[in-house]
Amino acid sequence: MSKLHLGVLGSGSGSNMQSIVDAVEAGHLDADIRLVLADVPDAKILDRAKKHGIPSMYLDCAPWKTKLEGPAEDKCISLLKEAGVDTVVLAGFMRIVKPKLLEAFPNRVLNIHPAILPAFPGVHSWTQALDYGCKVAGVTVHFVDAGTDSGPIIVQKTVPVEEDDTPETLHARIQVQEHLAYPEALGIIASGKYSIEGRRVRIIKG
Repeated sequence: MSKLHLGVLGSGSGSNMQSIVDAVEAGHLDADIRLVLADVPDAKILDRAKKHGIPSMYLDCAPWKTKLEGPAEDKCISLLKEAGVDTVVLAGFMRIVKPKLLEAFPNRVLNIHPAILPAFPGVHSWTQALDYGCKVAGVTVHFVDAGTDSGPIIVQKTVPVEEDDTPETLHARIQVQEHLAYPEALGIIASGKYSIEGRRVRIIKG
C-alpha cells in the first residue's frame, strides 16, 4: 500500500471529486488531494475544494477550447509536480490531454467515462446508449492514453436501462455508480496490487 497524492483536473460541478474526498475522509481510501485545477473560472469544483481546504486554482487554457496543450499544459505539469502529485485524476475535465502530461505521469492519469467502454466513447454516451437500444449502460474508470477513452480499463460498473428511461434519468443513475467506481479504482492503484498488460489491467488477488 502507498498513499496516493492526487491532482484533480475538472471543468464542472466536481461531484466525482466529492466522492473521492468523501472516501478519503471516511478512511476508505488512503490518499490526499494536493491540488485541484479547473479550466472554468467559476466551476463549482473549485468551491468544493475550498470547502475542504484543498488548494485550488483556475487554469487558463487559452487559446485552445477543447485540449490542454502548449503553455497551459506546461503550467499544469509544473503546478502538479510542485504540489507533490503522483496521480492525476480527470473528474469531468472537458479537454483532451496531450502526450506531455501523460509522459510526466506515466500510467498515473485516470479518467472516468459514463459508458461501458469500448462502447460509446466521446460525449453524451448515455444518450448514445439509449438511442442504440441498449439494455445495459454503465461507467468505466480507465488509465488515459493517447486515444479517446481508449486506455486500459480499471473498473466498470453496469446500470440497467429501464423502458421509460430518458437521457436525464439514465445519466442520474450512471452518476450514482460513478461515485462508487472512482474511489474503488483509486483504491486498486493505492494497493499496488495490479499490473498493466497491454490494454488490460490485471488485478492481483491476495
